[in-house]
Amino acid sequence: MSKISIVLPNLKFGGAERLHLNLAEDWAHRGHEVEFILMRKEGEFLSLVSEQISIVSLDADRLRNVVFPLTKYLRKSRPDYIIAAMWPLTSYAIISWLLSGRIGKIFVSDHVHLSVSAIHEIHISQLYLKGFIMLTYPFADGIIVVSNGVKEDLMKIGHLASNKIKVIYNPVALGVPTSRGSQENRVKLWGVDCIYNILAVGELKKQKDYENLIKSFSLLPSELNAKLIILGEGLLRESLSQLIEQLNLNHRVDLHGFVHNPYPWYRTADLFVLSSRWEGFGNVIVEALDCGVPVVSTDCPSGPSEILENGHYGKLVPVGDPFALAAAMEESLSQSHDCTLLMKRAKDFSVPKISDLYLNYFATKEKVVRNE
Repeated sequence: MSKISIVLPNLKFGGAERLHLNLAEDWAHRGHEVEFILMRKEGEFLSLVSEQISIVSLDADRLRNVVFPLTKYLRKSRPDYIIAAMWPLTSYAIISWLLSGRIGKIFVSDHVHLSVSAIHEIHISQLYLKGFIMLTYPFADGIIVVSNGVKEDLMKIGHLASNKIKVIYNPVALGVPTSRGSQENRVKLWGVDCIYNILAVGELKKQKDYENLIKSFSLLPSELNAKLIILGEGLLRESLSQLIEQLNLNHRVDLHGFVHNPYPWYRTADLFVLSSRWEGFGNVIVEALDCGVPVVSTDCPSGPSEILENGHYGKLVPVGDPFALAAAMEESLSQSHDCTLLMKRAKDFSVPKISDLYLNYFATKEKVVRNE
């Protein structure tokens, strides 16, 4: 069995954090020694980490303060495999690994379109992004991305060869109970004053474009008597609340906040909607499919079209078009859906299946080194 170190900024609510928690739990269950190495020991997911998995904090407030503490810890821990996620931490981790004497094999994992994220989230220049990736990523034993769209973006940024980057979709499907929620739970969560329940899940930030979703929802015919619940917290809560009030939707739209377990809402929803401007993958789409919930999503770069197979398993609409999104929601609510087919698709992203792909990729790199 191997020792696997997962390097992350923290374990706050987010897709990358969730998928690494899923992988860590599966690897530990298989008998591997697994640890999280965090810049800071904080985040909503900390309470979900099992006792089998250790958590190490580097107590680093800034990325530039990570290099030497991580170098020192790698020399002490001596993992077989290191997987670092979320650029620019990935690049700093590679530097630490080089300084440690290249202990073990290092893999970096990217989950977003970095060219877009650099502008709208990280707020750094494209020149800096390209330069740092070109200087560090070639040293990694492997590069993992969560969709073909992210791969194409990273190839352009870092001038990296296609065979240097491995696409492994996210391990999202947990094999939750397939039965739909009871009417009692439905009323308890959503209330009695609606016929159709529409769900969205994700942080309240620009990327998710909840402003467009709320405007789209306001265009639905009143006779549908639908309710929209958004699970998530974030910096845009106040502005979104103001929009809800301006559109007179206080009784029909609920910014419910962050919840550890969204599955009771999935199982009592009639429709799931993703309205993002961009994604790396779209974990929440798989979570919805896993519960047999029909999906409407923007055809954003990238992930949704790959998960939904260009519309075969759900509806895709243009980014930022409230009329198209509203029309797709209304149409989906009026149609019957094969829930079994949706759940079967979700199994393509099951935790054990994706975990195997990671472990096989690690092992392949070991064989390459031995053959050399």
